[in-house]
Amino acid sequence: MTEGQPGEPGQAGQRPPARPGSDLAGLLALVARGDQNAFAAVYDRSAAQVFGLVRRVIRDPAQSEEVTQEVMLEVWRSASRFDPHRGSAMAWLLTLAHRRAVDRIRSGQAAAEREVRAAAATGPGYDMVAEEVETRLDAQRVRRCLESLTDLQRESLTLAFYGGYTYREVAGLLGVATGTVKTRMRDGLIRLRDCLGAGQ
Repeated sequence: MTEGQPGEPGQAGQRPPARPGSDLAGLLALVARGDQNAFAAVYDRSAAQVFGLVRRVIRDPAQSEEVTQEVMLEVWRSASRFDPHRGSAMAWLLTLAHRRAVDRIRSGQAAAEREVRAAAATGPGYDMVAEEVETRLDAQRVRRCLESLTDLQRESLTLAFYGGYTYREVAGLLGVATGTVKTRMRDGLIRLRDCLGAGQ
């Protein structure tokens, strides 16, 4: 193993036990300084949840495993970007996972869209292309409206709707009360509804 690179994720038997009392935020701070043992601990604590979220988005098990590995590599490379003042460590990890999963879906969609355009060039299929364009515009409007939310609202809604977590699970991941999560999501949904309505 070369210095500065994390060990193979599958070699769990050679990892030292996690430091007593060390939480994910603290471990990420150590990962940012190149601590491979801390990275192994982060992997052990978060890989299953990262894979679960990615699998919900992508569906395909093999691709989900690939994206999970990509996410963990990104964690190793960019742990210094984690800001504990903007949310919990697990929420940050799941946000990375969701972003990677969506990027993989978009990549597949882009290939499919090229095939659609090639087929449309022969004449038939106009309705299919028009429908695809409309769908993409709707998705862009949703993303733009999500960006208009506060970090806390967007974080809660992303975990609930893209990650499939319940109010209580979201509250646990973010380290806040369940009632707080419900309020964030209610206010966020109201803002989303108003934003999407204004864009029609």
